[in-house]
Amino acid sequence: MKIGILGTGMVGAGLGAKLVQLGHQVKMGSRTAAHEKAVAWAKAAGNNASYGTFADAAAFGELVLNCTLGSASMEALQAAGAKNLAGKVVIDTSNPLDFSKGFPPSLFAGNTDSLGEQLQRAFPEAKLVKTLNTISVSVMVDPAKLGAETDVFLSGNDEAAKAQAAELLKSFGWKSIVDLGDLSTARGTESYLALWVRLYGAFKTPDLNLKIVRAR
Repeated sequence: MKIGILGTGMVGAGLGAKLVQLGHQVKMGSRTAAHEKAVAWAKAAGNNASYGTFADAAAFGELVLNCTLGSASMEALQAAGAKNLAGKVVIDTSNPLDFSKGFPPSLFAGNTDSLGEQLQRAFPEAKLVKTLNTISVSVMVDPAKLGAETDVFLSGNDEAAKAQAAELLKSFGWKSIVDLGDLSTARGTESYLALWVRLYGAFKTPDLNLKIVRAR
């Protein structure tokens, strides 16, 4: 499959490398056509990796992953172009983290809205699925590294889009995929980041995750 990655940071690079390893053709997009990080990533990832602008990556991908910082996600998708996203599954890994007052960050969306919903409203013809936003990139692409089965969450308004996203997650090794429902449920997973940051501080590692245990 041809997959577009929006963002050149750790998440974009990690997911992009994994996707290339799985046999996909991946184009990493950034604000500029030859961003230094994107060029280096493509060189390291191999022949199925390429780079370009946000619009180039979105046009290239049959499926698109938003791996930008939450504070830059709206601008990145605008640069990608509504026509390049229309009709496509857009997997959104971003979170509405606000570092303007330092660390730990607060959230600029929550309670009655989510960043995922904001992006969906701005790009109504895209099929946005919120997932992978509650874990570090190393766990995203290798859930088995934790040594126990944990859960990854899905939120989205389009059932077929969520099914396609779930198949991609399974290819990464995820076995327990929890469909929370429509995109409004992203308010919950995005808000969890406030706790995730504290867990990171307590355990001194980002490689951690949740397992939901229910009464039977």
